[in-house]
Amino acid sequence: MPKSKVRKKKKQSQRRATPPSTPEAKYKESSPTWYVAVMFGLIAIGGLIIILNYIGLTPGDTSNAWLIGGLAAIAAGFAM
Repeated sequence: MPKSKVRKKKKQSQRRATPPSTPEAKYKESSPTWYVAVMFGLIAIGGLIIILNYIGLTPGDTSNAWLIGGLAAIAAGFAM
């Protein structure tokens, strides 16, 4: 059975002379309350429009336009 090759260890002089620099910690501000409320509101309204369309409670009976509008509201909420 053939033996595997043994790896040679690097010498101290071949290693990096300077330690890697660490990035400075930056303070990240949190989102305003209205932004979070609008985001979740769009998602909830989009879901509600889709559910109401399937139940048949949307004006003008069921329509693909209501589904597209609901999905657009959900997508806008996720995009925020």
